[in-house]
Amino acid sequence: MEEKTALEIARSRLKDKRFQHTVNVRDMAVTLAERYGADPHKAAIAALLHDAAKEMSREELLQIIRDNAIMSENAENRPQPVWHGICAAILAKTQWGVEDEEILSAIRCHTTGKRDMSLLDKILYLADMTSAERTYPEAAYLRKVEMEDLDRALGEALQMSLEWLRESGKPIDPVTREACEEYRRFSGGKTDT
Repeated sequence: MEEKTALEIARSRLKDKRFQHTVNVRDMAVTLAERYGADPHKAAIAALLHDAAKEMSREELLQIIRDNAIMSENAENRPQPVWHGICAAILAKTQWGVEDEEILSAIRCHTTGKRDMSLLDKILYLADMTSAERTYPEAAYLRKVEMEDLDRALGEALQMSLEWLRESGKPIDPVTREACEEYRRFSGGKTDT
């Protein structure tokens, strides 16, 4: 897939604010890919498509999950906020012609993380958390750390996500718990899973 095509898909599916976020994620993902030796083109495609299902209704997402039960891997029983990544990966494969499993994996786990993350998985997860419009207090810190040590930034970002979810009373996806457990050694051993 050409980057222009992925950009057009994102533009056609997202409101202005989320589209700008998507472009910012692409910019950060490409920067990280260049820094750490990943394929910048793959990083751009994954970033541009990562939220392409974000503005779909619950019913639409559920239909995609049910229609693609094998690819959705029991997503219906996971917290609804993670569905959009799973559905975007399904749409990328079934409708938009993305066949690269590395790109599909990064899209799928950009919200949750997962065990044994690839370099591209890590890049997209962090780019989503540290894109230019992110102004939460820890964003600047994570931007600095991700330029020094990608795994440390990932460990700390996963721990932050877990803490935010817990503090806000939102459901925690088991995949996020597993990722946090695996990468906690990079965040100074902190874990509260």
